[in-house]
Amino acid sequence: MPVPAADTILLIAGGRVYDHEGNVDLPAIADVLVIGGTIAAVRAGIAAALDRGDPVPELGARRPTETIDAAGHLVMPGFVNAHYHSHDVLLKGVFETIPLELWVLSALPPSYPKRSVAEIRARTLVGAMECLRGGMTTVQDLATLYPYDEAHLEAALQAYEDIGIRCVFALQVADVPGVKSIPFWDEVVPADRRGALSGAVEPFRGIDLPQMLSGLATQHAERSPRITWALGPTSPERCSEHLLGSMGDLSRNRQLPVYTHIYESKAMTLIARQTHAADQGSLIRYLDRVGLLNARLSLAHSVWMSRPEIEQIGASGANVVLNPVGNLKTRSGVAPIRTYLANGVNVALGCDNCSCSDSQNMFQSMKLYASLAAITHPEPGPPTAAQALWSATVGGARTAGLEGRVGALRPGMAADITLIDLDDPSFVPLNSVARQLVFTESGRGVRTVIVDGRVVVRGGKLTTIDERALREEVAELMVELRHDIAQVVDRNAAMMPWLMEAHRRTWATDIGLERYIGRGDD
Repeated sequence: MPVPAADTILLIAGGRVYDHEGNVDLPAIADVLVIGGTIAAVRAGIAAALDRGDPVPELGARRPTETIDAAGHLVMPGFVNAHYHSHDVLLKGVFETIPLELWVLSALPPSYPKRSVAEIRARTLVGAMECLRGGMTTVQDLATLYPYDEAHLEAALQAYEDIGIRCVFALQVADVPGVKSIPFWDEVVPADRRGALSGAVEPFRGIDLPQMLSGLATQHAERSPRITWALGPTSPERCSEHLLGSMGDLSRNRQLPVYTHIYESKAMTLIARQTHAADQGSLIRYLDRVGLLNARLSLAHSVWMSRPEIEQIGASGANVVLNPVGNLKTRSGVAPIRTYLANGVNVALGCDNCSCSDSQNMFQSMKLYASLAAITHPEPGPPTAAQALWSATVGGARTAGLEGRVGALRPGMAADITLIDLDDPSFVPLNSVARQLVFTESGRGVRTVIVDGRVVVRGGKLTTIDERALREEVAELMVELRHDIAQVVDRNAAMMPWLMEAHRRTWATDIGLERYIGRGDD
């Protein structure tokens, strides 16, 4: 999809324009003028001046090439989905609520045969389509392409270009086998069954990962103004000191964001205690020691984080990306939300995998984020609805180094904009835009989505791809995928007694804090 021409002018007229620093309950009615994909002005009276023939300083003698009547709509910055994976989009609705480690064995690429290029493209498009139709204009894709294939990477990146969403892309990598990263698997699973055990991604065979990642960062540095590159070590305990140190150097030299999972489940936390004695069992100390704990680092999930580690994160400027929907479905627990905020940590929000959340719906994520602090704090307090909206926009932009470019509606920023119908029952009566977006809206009211000044969703439908043709293609691809799913489910069922034994041993081990029921500030 081409970049908007410099003379393309879009006027969004007469909507309530959401301002993080303004009246978040009843935003003022104003016009948004977009020139060449960039917001040129946000103020009342632009449309009226044009109707009267009066001059508009930003336009001179020019006139809009398109005017969108936003009366009765909320005009807001597009959401930033700061933690997402495109690799299991076609598995939404396949699994019930199961522990994280069992889900990883059931849903992620190392458990499946190599997929086709057509499937890679289709699943990337479906996931991006759901994000866009839900009002998300930027997505951070921490994608597992395993076994690695350059054609698969190209298919995913081209799909993002074609559909028109902004993407912060990171290839998920590790160099420690999954069987070594889960407590007790080596002890309880018979040796002849361990070949079926894997993590979110397995080591790439015969590939120098630091060299490959450096090459990819160079190769794709200027691929598209909407696609930016990031680094994706899957999780610290699954990456050697050499790999993480190399990524730290690459991140610093190229100013690349880094996204990783950390302490998502009790098992991930326990293995850190068991294998990282040199860092007092702390993955935060480990990340600091290898040069990664800084403002370019984003820590996804961060459920089982201790208070000293949270204080260290706050002091470092690193980010936390919470994914409350997926954490509940994988029985991983509830993050210490209020403690992160109290320590000045930038909190962003994500929607996580399509097979563990199971939808790309920022409204669900915001609602749980604003609500789950009540589990540990019975008295009122943050996060407020307005804070949830900030985390879903500006907070996410900050993780990618895009703050000041996306996440708010200001002159000079990219025109990444979502229009929501205020006539929808979610907003009748209109008491508070912020609270009704977070606690009432489900995504049903999203009507128009604009990325880089181009309308990519109009009337709730994509303008950049043929949705019907995509659905038909996915139906054909699912014939083979469903066969593979059945084989994976049967294989895991045969190992279930041993897997559950390892799981129960993990839960029986005291690690000094609790995130599953209460005691959220230990």
